[in-house]
Amino acid sequence: MAVKIRLKRLGKVRVPQYRIVVVDSRKKRDGKVLEEIGIYHPKEDPSYISVVSERAQYWLGVGAQPSEAVAKILKITGDWQTYKGYTGTEGTLQTKPAKTPKQDIFNEALKEAGGSSTGEAVTKKATAKKAEKKTEAPAETPAETPEPPVVAAGMSAEEAEARADDIEAKNAPKSDPEKADADKQADTVADETGA
Repeated sequence: MAVKIRLKRLGKVRVPQYRIVVVDSRKKRDGKVLEEIGIYHPKEDPSYISVVSERAQYWLGVGAQPSEAVAKILKITGDWQTYKGYTGTEGTLQTKPAKTPKQDIFNEALKEAGGSSTGEAVTKKATAKKAEKKTEAPAETPAETPEPPVVAAGMSAEEAEARADDIEAKNAPKSDPEKADADKQADTVADETGA
């Protein structure tokens, strides 16, 4: 039985994908195979080639004859040189560079844009909203309005005024003791003068 190492075509029209197979030479191209030993995708850039080197060496060693296309592929991977015993000659197989994860690409773009890498997407609208929030002063709580002094029946005007001053002193901010002292001094001066 004559054994060949050749390509088995798979894939769609204009998108060929091949398997490197070991097959009886009398079988049809896509017929039953003895063993699949590799993959070849010629449309990728660079072409994707994957060969199980041990199995290729075995089949070449027992007398399987590679087709012209497979012989070129084996020279590219370096399996043909190994089979022939050539030293110092490796294959010229090119591989795609490893893809960088999308998260890394996003973080790099974010750094270039001047943002932090917190993972938040920044758009013009989002930055405008953030800027508005920062410029807006926090809403101040309305100060409690002092209750008008309750004038009891028979209370003099001076007593009502003193009571109003007491209420004001209670509602005065506690963080400014100097102002409260100044108000008290002004009240005592006013009482002494009789005004």
